[in-house]
Amino acid sequence: MTPGFRLEQFTLRRPQLVLLVKAVIDGQEDEVLIFRGFSSSLMHPTAADPDVPVLPEAAEIEAIDIMVGPYNPTAPQYLQRGLSWDDMLPLLEDMGV
Repeated sequence: MTPGFRLEQFTLRRPQLVLLVKAVIDGQEDEVLIFRGFSSSLMHPTAADPDVPVLPEAAEIEAIDIMVGPYNPTAPQYLQRGLSWDDMLPLLEDMGV
């Protein structure tokens, strides 16, 4: 399972949460919002086909913020900020994703 798919599955099981993922994809910085199983880039076009991963296998995840959903860019409600992939792994494993 790719990291992006695992994060999407996490938000399907926790629909009240939103993940903001800061990553480097093909040498370009990106911010990806993941909510209720769907990913969308905040900095680059997102493919209309949901089967095209926004966070590919080779993406370098720099930080993950967990927020209360739905996402409000003017007043985000952070629960945890700046988690590394290694910090996120136990949360994913606890949920079986």
